[in-house]
Amino acid sequence: MKAKGILIPIGGNEDKGIETADHYKLEYIEEGILARVVKESGGTRASIVVIPTASNYPVEVGENYINAFGKLGCDNLRILDIREREQSESSENLEIIRNADCVMFSGGNQSKITKVIGRTTMHDILTDKYRNGKFVIAGTSAGAMCMAEEMISGGSSTEAFFKGTVKMTDGMGFVPNLIIDSHFIRRGRFGRLAEAVARYPKLIGVGLAEDTGLVIKECKTFEVIGSGMVILFDPRKLKHNNEEILEEGTPMSLVNLKTHVLANGDRFNLKEKKVKVLPVEAPFV
Repeated sequence: MKAKGILIPIGGNEDKGIETADHYKLEYIEEGILARVVKESGGTRASIVVIPTASNYPVEVGENYINAFGKLGCDNLRILDIREREQSESSENLEIIRNADCVMFSGGNQSKITKVIGRTTMHDILTDKYRNGKFVIAGTSAGAMCMAEEMISGGSSTEAFFKGTVKMTDGMGFVPNLIIDSHFIRRGRFGRLAEAVARYPKLIGVGLAEDTGLVIKECKTFEVIGSGMVILFDPRKLKHNNEEILEEGTPMSLVNLKTHVLANGDRFNLKEKKVKVLPVEAPFV
């Protein structure tokens, strides 16, 4: 897929400069991920639209983003509280998306995003803007996971790696060569992502830690940003993968699953599947 735009998937709990419940908490806002979202969108005057569709608390989430982006000096922010599919066809809402420099999806349940916005006119506009202009699509947690073409829709971390535990469905398709999981370290989702790439061994699995994200430019390369780690699973050279022949509920086995652990400033070439890490002596930023 060719694209001129930028994707910024975030693993959850991105720093919003506030102290509150875990699903809102973040620190270091002026140097954090949201500041990078603003920069890539064109600066503090950019038109940024936050869509809290995935959340069970859309009003509260919207208020938190208004406060967070306000602390960064943004004065052109809108909350688009879309809860029904019909709202994704509203001419007023579509015009807001057409005029936006950045759309950011909140966390919550990624399946709500695909159910309410997927394959609507709004989805078409988002895809067109991303493919053909310097448009930014950001998303945290569920908002990050939905960016993939093959989307993880569910699956318990404690039961993962038994065939059939991980549920997959169609995502928004902005980045077709990755499977994205969030809250990866804290919620122990190694087995979940491993099973996902066993099912789709031509795709790269990306596990995003909290307050950690990627800046994916033109669907070619990505840079790691934030305070945590990104775990990559590259299954392309698996020597043993019994996913196809097993019955559901059976433990799986994989051999030669290539793994990378990346941090702030490290890069990955999506086309060549090559990692470029910062020198060991480089200062941590």
